[in-house]
Amino acid sequence: MHGPVPPGWLLVALCATAGAYCLLRMRSAVEEQRRAAGGEALMGFGMAAMAVPTTVFTPPGWVWPLYTAVFGAAALHALWTARHDARHLHHLVGAAAMVYMAAVMAGSPTHATGHGPGGGGLPALTGALLLYFTGYVLLSGVRLVPLPAVAGGPPVAGWADRPELARVCRLAMGIAMVAMLLTM
Repeated sequence: MHGPVPPGWLLVALCATAGAYCLLRMRSAVEEQRRAAGGEALMGFGMAAMAVPTTVFTPPGWVWPLYTAVFGAAALHALWTARHDARHLHHLVGAAAMVYMAAVMAGSPTHATGHGPGGGGLPALTGALLLYFTGYVLLSGVRLVPLPAVAGGPPVAGWADRPELARVCRLAMGIAMVAMLLTM
């Protein structure tokens, strides 16, 4: 995304770390964790690649249509999965946001030079996505507030089966999505 270099690298690190943890979650013994983790890993690494400052690396023109196709396929998969489980609607919105950002970047005259903000998006759609992801971030943050511990609770699970870490990854990617949409 277009913007200052230091925040771009912070977004890259945040999203790549979230994507790496999602890959680790794919080893979970819980089937639902494994299914959700694959799409979230794709989002994390895709957002990390998209956030690389253009002053460091300017992607060739064919990258943005490729992003659009990959995340379009991810959106279709999320739509198909959401038929049986409404929790996948968030994956659908996230993939659709990535398609939107890639399409804007493909049409942006500044994507080749790396100067200034993108500014080529539709303000109403960008605003709607910002509202959605801001609400998602706030709700996810509230869900992380610890509840009182229950004595004799379940044993601590392995790294791949920690629901609070999965929530932290989703929260981090939501925050990154807000930051990326703000540059549109």
